[in-house]
Amino acid sequence: MEQNIKVIQTGELLSQVVTLKHDGYRLVAISATAKEGIELTYSFDKEYDFINIRLEIDGETEIDSISSLFSYAFLYENEIKELFGAKIKNISIDFNNQLYRIPVQTPFAKKEEKA
Repeated sequence: MEQNIKVIQTGELLSQVVTLKHDGYRLVAISATAKEGIELTYSFDKEYDFINIRLEIDGETEIDSISSLFSYAFLYENEIKELFGAKIKNISIDFNNQLYRIPVQTPFAKKEEKA
């Protein structure tokens, strides 16, 4: 099994996902990591060929949902939106930050360090 990571710009997300879907890939996972902003990795698989699309966004950049292409992406996207504070628009089923019952907003978002 080979894994590839392709770093893209936010505006390329939908076109890249459309191409992968057209080529027969399935969405395996969407993960997020808090770094300087939010690093998002979309993982796809087709016959043991594993492709990752990675992009970084800041807390203000809006990205489009891929739930119109892969319906089950709405769960990943709601989780990332709620826990990391990513601004994801047009999620097919948007829980509006009510997916989890948590006492704090965006608990996994990188917090500013106090001097």
